[in-house]
Formats: sequence, structure tokens, C-alpha cells
Amino acid sequence: MGMKVLVTGGAGFIGSHLVDRLVQEGNEVVVIDNLSTGKRKQVNKKAVLYKMDIRSKGVERVFRKERPLVVVHLAAQMNVRLSTEDPRFDADVNILGTINLLEHAVKQGVRKVSFASSGGAVYGEQEVFPAPESHRTDPMSPYGISKLAGEKYLAYYKNTMGLRHVALRFGNVYGPRQEPEGEAGVIAIFAKLMLDGGQPIINGTGKQTRDFVYVDDVVEAIMATIGEDIQGTFNVGTGQESTVNECYGIIKELTNSSCKDLFGAAKKGEQLRSVVDVTKLREGFNWEPQVSLAEGLKLTVEFFQGKQK
Repeated sequence: MGMKVLVTGGAGFIGSHLVDRLVQEGNEVVVIDNLSTGKRKQVNKKAVLYKMDIRSKGVERVFRKERPLVVVHLAAQMNVRLSTEDPRFDADVNILGTINLLEHAVKQGVRKVSFASSGGAVYGEQEVFPAPESHRTDPMSPYGISKLAGEKYLAYYKNTMGLRHVALRFGNVYGPRQEPEGEAGVIAIFAKLMLDGGQPIINGTGKQTRDFVYVDDVVEAIMATIGEDIQGTFNVGTGQESTVNECYGIIKELTNSSCKDLFGAAKKGEQLRSVVDVTKLREGFNWEPQVSLAEGLKLTVEFFQGKQK
């Protein structure tokens, strides 16, 4: 490969795994991350890190100096619950931050943007299971709305400025380096709490389903679609529905936890069932999720165990 790639959110969970992979393939990597949830120590030593918010004026300076060929835009306000409590902050980061990046990308000759959208959030309450990319989009949360808006702005910049893009609609991504604090994925929260001898609380009945996809599989999907000629919208998941209770049970076994099964109130803006159809990615790029839920959960728990020592 060997091109210059800018990764926003490159100090974060998915971003840091992607940066490692890009570096491994011989690319030059530049990272923009405000380190609000990302961690400096997760950024590959061979990447250049700019500690900066995507809404900042300084973004222009980074684009001018670095001249990346491709931008992978992962930085976001990704907390669904916070988006319902503070829709303005969510829109500020996810919509205005994205526009800020796209404006400078166009000015500085970026050829292609790869955008992290949300397969869970943009479809809303699903009518078809799993949801293909053609499923109607009816987000239930401000987060879902802002992600869908990001996709629409990308289409606008393509139509008016010729900026190419892929929108990758991720399922529920989990794995090592996911933050168990705040509104992380439920898997990181359960794993950390159970290892610490804590008591997790399952929101709602726990029968809500998600398409849990392991972070390495997501990174491979980004890599498969990163070429500047590739465009379009692609779901990234497993096509398999798993309940929150199922994950809880597996993690409980892996951690030998003696916690009780406690249920709390359901969360606002949360779908009951969510699963994406990945046929398009599979047929177009021969991409296939490699890591089963059982294996992925095992790797994730081992990661958190290692962090305890």
C-alpha cells in the first residue's frame, strides 16, 4: 500500500487497532484525537499524533502540513445515552466536526474519506432482519440522526466536489481497548465489572439483540474498502443476532463471576433488535468476519484480565 492516511479518533478503541494495522502495511499514519476517551499510549509509535478536537480551527493546519491521501473518520460523540441527554453536544461533534473535516479534506486534495457510521443506530427499529443497506433509515436517537447526517454530507461533498467516500455502518463493535467507563459497549462494562467482583446491571430485559462484531474484523473491513476507487455504503457486522443476556452469560462463565443477574430500567432511544446484513461486503470484497462471539469474548476478557495485573 504505502500511502498517507489520516485517522481521526486514532487513539481510541477502533482507531488504535486500525492505526496499528495501517502501520503494519507500510502506510504513513497521522492521527487527530482530542484524547477525551482515546489514550496516547494506544497510538502506534510510528504514527504522528495531533492532540486536537475535530471541531478545531487547527484541523486546517494538519491537512495543509500532512496532505493525507485518505481520511478515515472515526472520531465521534458515540454515547447514545448522552446524545439523548445533550443532543446539541452530539450534533456539534458529529455533524459540525464532520463538516469541518470535509471542508479541509476537499481544500487539501484528499482523495477519499472512509466514514464510521452506525448500523445499529441509523436504521432505527428494524423491519427486516438482518437489515440490508437499503433498509429505510429512521434513527431513534440523536446519535443515530447525527451519524445519518454525516452520510448525507458525504454524499453532498461527493456530488458537488467529487470527494469519494465509503460509509461503513458498524454493528456493535467490541474487543480489547474498549473503554469500560461511561457508555462503552456493554461487553467491556460487563467484563470489567465481573473481573473486579462488581455487580453489573442489565438494562431492560436483556433480551434485546445486537450484532456484536469483533474489532479486528471491523479493521479488516476498513482495510478492504480503503482503496481510493472504492465507494458506497457497507454494513459491517456478523449478520448474527445475539442477546445481551447471552453475552452476559458467556462473560460470567469466562470470569468465574458469582454476580447475580440484576435487571434495571431500559434505556431511552434503544432498539429492541439490531442486526445488519453483510452480504454486500462479503460478495464485493470476499470479506468475512473471522472471530466468533465465543472467541471474541474470550480474547476481550483476557485483555481486561491482563490490565488488572
